[in-house]
Amino acid sequence: MDVPRASWITVVIVCAVAAVLFALNGYTGYAITLVAVGLAAAVNLS
Repeated sequence: MDVPRASWITVVIVCAVAAVLFALNGYTGYAITLVAVGLAAAVNLS
């Protein structure tokens, strides 16, 4: 696995974890934003 792909995977995972944590704490707007950022980062994986 090359470094750029690994870094994008890391960004997607961090966004997913942060989105779940924000959603559990009631910050739905931030959670939705993090999901959108994670999806945008996931585009770079293909």
